[in-house]
Amino acid sequence: MKTIAIGADDAAIELKNLIKKQLEEKQYEVLDYSNDARNDRPMYPDVAFALATAVKEGHHERGILLCGTGIGVAIVANKVPGVRAAQCHDTFSAERARKSNNAQIMTMGARVVGPELAKTIVNAWLASEFEGGGSTAKVDKIDYYEQACQAHSA
Repeated sequence: MKTIAIGADDAAIELKNLIKKQLEEKQYEVLDYSNDARNDRPMYPDVAFALATAVKEGHHERGILLCGTGIGVAIVANKVPGVRAAQCHDTFSAERARKSNNAQIMTMGARVVGPELAKTIVNAWLASEFEGGGSTAKVDKIDYYEQACQAHSA
């Protein structure tokens, strides 16, 4: 069974529940990192960092993070070395996040994207795979700069 991680803050719980149901209907095993799933109230940075770390460690191939705008969770997830999180508010950006940038995590904002569009965006992202080709050198350069920053701060 395919596994996918999902996480949301209190601004996106309803959208998270809708997408979680959609994923389960597509036969995904869904691990929920949301604050409502743990019955406590961590801030979105806690949810995003935990999910991104689990993706980096290989516990999940992909993850979906949701908050009010999708911006905050993307910023936090991208702090985890080796993770590429992309904010996706349309199907084209969702496809390109995977095909061109090999993003393992997509983010969306519940206050930006309606429920039906969100489901369509998730479908587009799930159906897309990294194409390599001309994008490989660009993704390699992203990794190079990430490693250079880590070496500089060590």
